[in-house]
Amino acid sequence: AYIRIPTPFIPITFQVFFVILTGLLLGPKMAVYSTLVYLLLGLFGIPVFTEGGGFSYIFKPTFGYIIGFVFGSFVTGTLSFRKNDKYPSFKRMVMAFLLGVLTIYLFGVTYFLFVAKAVLNLPLTVSAILTYGFLMVIPGDLITGVIAVLIAKRLNPILKIR
Repeated sequence: AYIRIPTPFIPITFQVFFVILTGLLLGPKMAVYSTLVYLLLGLFGIPVFTEGGGFSYIFKPTFGYIIGFVFGSFVTGTLSFRKNDKYPSFKRMVMAFLLGVLTIYLFGVTYFLFVAKAVLNLPLTVSAILTYGFLMVIPGDLITGVIAVLIAKRLNPILKIR
């Protein structure tokens, strides 16, 4: 979270990369546990989020993405493996990563819209929120997601976590 490219409202970070990689390597259960630990550490004040930590972080427009990390890691982990597969196929991991990222953005953009309008009273249109919260940052997450798939494809046979 500390390595970031600042953009208006939503900085570009490697958080989505690690969430997707977690789902691809650990499976749904362990991926959810690890992202929940990340979320709780941040809420308890350990500065693991992009702008620090603490309970007040729930009022930041980007907190929805962090909530989405939990669900995105679950979706990615669930879809990457079938019960009888020894290792997931490349095609299956790409599909899992894409749906995992969409899950993260569903939570993130929805929460961003709610907090911007209801809590912060920012004069942003839905179009502006989609631009800042999705269109500006999705290209980087798609690139790092493909890199996560390539890394997971190499590490799954080595790690044998599941």
